[in-house]
Amino acid sequence: MFKNLIAGEWLDGHAVSRNINPSDTRDLVGEYAQADVAQADLAISAASAAFPAWSLSTPQQRFDILDTVGTEILARRAELGDLLAREEGKTLPEAIGEVARAGYIFKFFAGEALRPGGESLPSVRPGVGIEVTREAIGVVGLITPWNFPIAIPAWKIAPALAYGNCVVFKPADLVPGSAWALAEILSRSGLPAGVFNLVMGRGSIVGEKLLNDPRVAGISFTGSVATGQKVAAACINRADGRMAKFQLEMGGKNPMIVLDDADLGVAVNAAVNSGFFSTGQRCTASSRLIVTEGIHDRFIAAMVERMKTLKVDDARKAGTDIGPVVDANQLGQDVDYLGIAQGEGGKLAQGGERIDRNADGAPGFYLAPALITDTTPDMRINREEVFGPVVSVLRARDYEHALALSNDTPFGLAAGIATTSLKHATHFKRHSQAGMVMVNLPTAGVDYHVPFGGRKGSSYGPREQGRHAAEFYTTVKTAYTQA
Repeated sequence: MFKNLIAGEWLDGHAVSRNINPSDTRDLVGEYAQADVAQADLAISAASAAFPAWSLSTPQQRFDILDTVGTEILARRAELGDLLAREEGKTLPEAIGEVARAGYIFKFFAGEALRPGGESLPSVRPGVGIEVTREAIGVVGLITPWNFPIAIPAWKIAPALAYGNCVVFKPADLVPGSAWALAEILSRSGLPAGVFNLVMGRGSIVGEKLLNDPRVAGISFTGSVATGQKVAAACINRADGRMAKFQLEMGGKNPMIVLDDADLGVAVNAAVNSGFFSTGQRCTASSRLIVTEGIHDRFIAAMVERMKTLKVDDARKAGTDIGPVVDANQLGQDVDYLGIAQGEGGKLAQGGERIDRNADGAPGFYLAPALITDTTPDMRINREEVFGPVVSVLRARDYEHALALSNDTPFGLAAGIATTSLKHATHFKRHSQAGMVMVNLPTAGVDYHVPFGGRKGSSYGPREQGRHAAEFYTTVKTAYTQA
């Protein structure tokens, strides 16, 4: 059994969860410890005790540890990628790419540990000097989702440690394997006991403890909108009055516009990648394609032909384009939305079939990528996040109409446009109501050294990744000195 890491020790839990391979449900990836409230409390206590010394550790010490972690992750990318594909269901090349991204994130923040920044300013008063510096906020609770089981933990853990915080990490209960492997690497990196703690378990148990414990100074959460709202409320309304800092990354209903002047091949490639790769289980996936009238029919025909070539099979098999949906519940949700869309007047142009077994006969959670046309903005398929290989199409009169449709959503994470017009590309970058905008590129796929996040219902609080991560994991101090 894979155990929790608390105060530098590997501990059994009060229960066990079974990690099942969605490509072959007969395959047990492993059994993972489930923590109770007492263990979550122990982890917070360990992090609190370790914080004073760790927050004053040298930049060199933090650099060495984070760089060591990044180096090991990169050296083991094939092994860790295989584990990720096995437990989560994204294809092996995608999984290896995600692991590599995690390694580079640790290396980036190793460098950031050496570049804390600060300002030295003159006062408006004679003889007074001012220093503006950043300090760690304290113990941070990190709650991560199942769709990126090593990259998202990396982009929360690495900056937290780089800036001198101590961590209690609760990964998604559905896919604990990659998180445990990352924790095992961290356990051998030279971190003092208690600086990093892995507490696997239910959100209703471990997550609730993190939200309500006054020793936790900040919560970084990635997951559903409903849960994110609960996180925000809990951080504000703590019984002792000590509010916690919080950072939320939640849902998306990301648009991709295809204009009449678009290169058809570029547009199709971007739409297929955005909508269907990683089985559509990315918060940045383009699940709404907004296509202007002049190219609409040609684009749909080209999409259908391209979709026919996509191979749905075991995530770890060479040549697989689309792996399984992560579990039975997510598959049921995807199928339900297909029925809802058709019931409201949408046309299933391609795909959508439930596939019970892969090419080798193994049972799994497979769904042929689905394209739904003839939809309208008010349909649920265009308002609610499906989180699967299900893409809808909206017809637009022209660029202005397409822009209005793209912004007609409660979400604002990512948005894309396919066009050869510099005028329209420039206008869209400025007027799209999204935190990340792509031109002639898939909306899914972002660099690790720049800010990640959205607006409206998609995100709240400082951005993740890049130098902007300091905004959440540090607090600003202004000090005055009379010469």
